[in-house]
Amino acid sequence: MENLKIEKDSVVQFVYQMTDTNDNLLEDMTDKLPMAYLHGHGGLLKGLEKAMTGRHKGDEFSVTLEPMDAYGLKSDDAEQKIPMKHLQGAKRWKKGMLGVVHTEQGKKRVTVIKPGKFMVLVDFNHPFAGLTLTFSVKIIDIRAATAEELTHGHAHGVGGHHH
Repeated sequence: MENLKIEKDSVVQFVYQMTDTNDNLLEDMTDKLPMAYLHGHGGLLKGLEKAMTGRHKGDEFSVTLEPMDAYGLKSDDAEQKIPMKHLQGAKRWKKGMLGVVHTEQGKKRVTVIKPGKFMVLVDFNHPFAGLTLTFSVKIIDIRAATAEELTHGHAHGVGGHHH
């Protein structure tokens, strides 16, 4: 039982660091609670999930993902002017800040390109879109998913989804 390997319907807990091609540290989750996901259900970047398959608890590895296996290519038509009142996350906006906009498809993260008094130009691309990224990963734990997790399509508990 202790030697479980990551396969479809496994709940995996892991920590990671993410860097770009210039070795700039973009995210460091190694000193945070482990992230948890349900393997094989689309809850993780497809390239990272593929690299996790077959691994065991305690494994440490690095994988470099091209944009299409990570956050996608940068779309040139993702810029849009929106009313300032629809942008949430700060009182005063500056170029490069991240905010949230409620859309018909739900909440979307945006990057401020040019703030104005009443309107703001934002970029709907994910902040890491178009980047080749390297993930340095440590597998903390692996377990079989519960029936409820399989029904919901995501991991529950520490590092997972809370209802």
